[in-house]
Amino acid sequence: MARKKNWKELNNGQKARGALMIGVQLGLQAVALKDLKRRSAAEVNGPKAAWVAGTFVNFLGPIAYFLFGRRKV
Repeated sequence: MARKKNWKELNNGQKARGALMIGVQLGLQAVALKDLKRRSAAEVNGPKAAWVAGTFVNFLGPIAYFLFGRRKV
């Protein structure tokens, strides 16, 4: 089984891709949380607290919120 590399062992391209993925995840989460804060409970499918927790699931959580969590009014 291959050993996991630590940050110092990654080349510059791998570090850049990792930083990009972190930035995308944090950006998606920030936009989802901001949208959740601005919407009333009637405009959200399900409990808002569950969607807030769901945004912490990498990539899938914020995307799921945008696809399924917002009511079309």
